[in-house]
Amino acid sequence: MKKSKRDYMKKNFIFIFLFLITSLPLFAQKMVSGIVTDEDGLPVNAIISSKDNSSQTNTKKNGSFTISLKKLPDTLTITSTGFKPQFYAVTNEKYLNIVLISHIGTLDEVVIKSKKIDKQLIKIDLEKTPVNTAQDLLRKVPGLFIAQHAGGGKAEQIFLRGFDNDHGTDIAISADDMPVNMPSHAHGQGYSDLHFLIPETIQNIDFGKGSYYADKGDFNTSGYVNFHTYDSISQSYVKAEAGNFNTMRIMGMADLLKGNSLQQNAFIAGEYNYTDGPFDVKQDFKRFNLFGKYNQKIGSQGELRLEASCFNSSWNASGQIPERAVAEGLVGRFGSIDPTEGGNTHRTNLLASYTYKASENQTFKTTFYYINYLFNLYSNFTFYLVHPDAGDEINQYDNRAVYGMNTIYTNYFTFDRFHLNLNAGFGGRFDDIKDLELSYVTARYTLNERLAWGAAKEANANSFISADLSTGKWRLNAGLRADWFYFNYYDKLQPDYAASSYNKARISPKLSLFYNASDQLTLYVKSGLGFHSNDVRDVVLQQGTNILPYSFGVDVGCILKPAKGLVLQPILWNSYLNHEFVWNGDSYGTSDAGATRRYGVDISTRYQILPFLYLDNDINWAVPRVVGAPKGDNYVELAPTLTSTGGLGFQFQNGFYANLRYRYMHDRPAVQDASIVAQGYFVNDLISGYQAKKWGINLQIQNLFNTKWNEAMFAQETRLKGESASVEELTFTPGMPFMVKIGLTYKI
Repeated sequence: MKKSKRDYMKKNFIFIFLFLITSLPLFAQKMVSGIVTDEDGLPVNAIISSKDNSSQTNTKKNGSFTISLKKLPDTLTITSTGFKPQFYAVTNEKYLNIVLISHIGTLDEVVIKSKKIDKQLIKIDLEKTPVNTAQDLLRKVPGLFIAQHAGGGKAEQIFLRGFDNDHGTDIAISADDMPVNMPSHAHGQGYSDLHFLIPETIQNIDFGKGSYYADKGDFNTSGYVNFHTYDSISQSYVKAEAGNFNTMRIMGMADLLKGNSLQQNAFIAGEYNYTDGPFDVKQDFKRFNLFGKYNQKIGSQGELRLEASCFNSSWNASGQIPERAVAEGLVGRFGSIDPTEGGNTHRTNLLASYTYKASENQTFKTTFYYINYLFNLYSNFTFYLVHPDAGDEINQYDNRAVYGMNTIYTNYFTFDRFHLNLNAGFGGRFDDIKDLELSYVTARYTLNERLAWGAAKEANANSFISADLSTGKWRLNAGLRADWFYFNYYDKLQPDYAASSYNKARISPKLSLFYNASDQLTLYVKSGLGFHSNDVRDVVLQQGTNILPYSFGVDVGCILKPAKGLVLQPILWNSYLNHEFVWNGDSYGTSDAGATRRYGVDISTRYQILPFLYLDNDINWAVPRVVGAPKGDNYVELAPTLTSTGGLGFQFQNGFYANLRYRYMHDRPAVQDASIVAQGYFVNDLISGYQAKKWGINLQIQNLFNTKWNEAMFAQETRLKGESASVEELTFTPGMPFMVKIGLTYKI
């Protein structure tokens, strides 16, 4: 009996011993957990594999995962459709926050149901048709049209959805979430000069038409654009370009921390531009840009980003010339009435942001920015109308510092039948405008008369909340935004610097509904209120009334993929603006057209016809009208009615590429009764080149067929030297004639 008991215990001992021996590898394995998100903090459906592929797992709906590894250290491979594969070195069992960078190489990879379908498409556009100028960056936004009319140094005139946005009055523009628009600017409300951006540093462009986005505030009427720069670069390189009209450009980018990309990275970029332009008065245009960026991971949950840029530019301008001056032979098309027009400008940006991944679902991001800005412009629009002897040249001067911050909180909830993505945030901006001046001068340096001279302080505090609820094929987005503005103006022309202060608040609700009918079709309806602030000087003139005109808009559209490699986006839209206030910084006053409405159709086409052949096309039709005005006298001045942009791109595997571009602007009324019409134009450009492993060459031809066209046109009352009476007619800036530019690139 004792023997059998002893044998039984012996057998159990042997069994337990063998079990422990065979189980040791299991107990020795390391369990690593984490979450995979995209650049916006949204969960990604990804596959995670160990270095030898012996362990593999998939993320859950909220992006979280747990993987069992044989030993540490190891290297995880994270893959997902539409994103660049990432290799992540794991040295311990800490919680991992992995961010995948989106990468859509072809239209076949585009996910119609994606919330970021527009980002995917514009990223393909950037890859298929690279940009070389700051102007090209804006032209990448579907439906957005631009014109330049001051020698390349001034911000572009922007057109979108039936709005002549001037230089940014009704479109919110930002770069890396730092605002570009300048409220109460010396030249025009919302002035947005993007020339501080170096095109090669731009990784992607986020945009939206209409006023349907809770995180967008001031100036988000016709739409918004946000440019995103690279966080890191894979290779250093230099580029040199030269062309007609004594044009040259030198640009370079350098990776400063090679081999440290997992924990920290930094790069610097610089650019210098010069041209005399095609005008009789040499532009002597100079622009210098410098940009740097540094990223540092802090622990396993935080990341710090530091960014700095500096931009300086000076130029001469031919100005806008009256049609009669050319017809009478007083000047040529590229001549000048006042050869002393031009200006200089400067902008320095400092930005710091910190992102903290509090949990697998929660993210906090806080951004601080500082801007030092100077603008000095000399223009002459009326010539000798006001001052028959001294002339009407004006000087617009703006000197300010801008301070701001934004904090955004994101939380992602997963339930049995639906998902909820919650975004909330608050922020503020303070513009300390030290000088805001409008004066009559002669030849830049002789002061004749100050029309206005003051200092201003303008503040905006805001908050928003947005909830994105999806279940099955449906997705609902609802948002609410609150903005408060403070305006303070010191009039330096009044005794004791007389000051006036006003404040105003605006609530902007948003509501959009999406239906994913299939993998090839998404239908949607978007709606929301937007607004733009008025110039602080206009606020004082109006004594604080009607100073935040609101807009209301509706989009009805779809995203359709009817065939392989083909994506269509037709949209019907309608918008209403309760007061079309336009601050005229050139004459110190406001024009109020009253309430306006616009409706129209946008059609966007992207088609990968063949593996090497890519087509993009945008057609935008709009009907802008003044509400309540008699028919025939109800046109909105210079508002675009029909525009179209697009092109054919060729990319061959041997490194050769070419892209034929076009842009079309239809005739449009220059005055409210359409008695003066700004003529349309159709212009073509060609970009081609060859890219090898280490070097590349490119050829750019602007205005390929040497079309005679006018880029900017205005109805203006002018008087020329010696004329007894003024004349109201079109004044224009001629468009670029045929121009060739050749560039060389070398990768270091």
